Amino acid sequence: MEKFNRTLRGYDPEEVNSFLDKVIGQVEQMVDEIKEKDKKIRQLESLEKENQTLKEKLVQYERIEHTLNRAIMMAQKTSEQIKINAHKESETMLNDAKQNANRIINEALLKAEKAERDASTLQRNINIFKRRVRDIVEAQLEVVNELDEVEL
Repeated sequence: MEKFNRTLRGYDPEEVNSFLDKVIGQVEQMVDEIKEKDKKIRQLESLEKENQTLKEKLVQYERIEHTLNRAIMMAQKTSEQIKINAHKESETMLNDAKQNANRIINEALLKAEKAERDASTLQRNINIFKRRVRDIVEAQLEVVNELDEVEL
């Protein structure tokens, strides 16, 4: 606490004015400090709001990342399943094609055997027909020879 010297009419005005100037300077300095601190508080509050917004965005992006990771995993599983199904389908188609090929080959072999039997039967029939025609021709030749022997 400041003590002032006494003068004729009370305290010394110069000391009082000097003290008041000093107090005014300190008050102005305190006001400036308060304004500066208020400014820093507003900046910190603004940064805190921005930080909160960034945290919310980070949480949102983490959710999106999680969703995308799940979607990628599902796509990979689906892709693998499609590959497996395609492989199974190709094996089934290959087996069906082999069975059809075997069936066609068997049918062709049966047709070839039938054609051989038919050709063989036809050859026998031709041989029989030739023999009969020969027999008929020989019989007719005998008749002609007998006619030559018979006198008229």
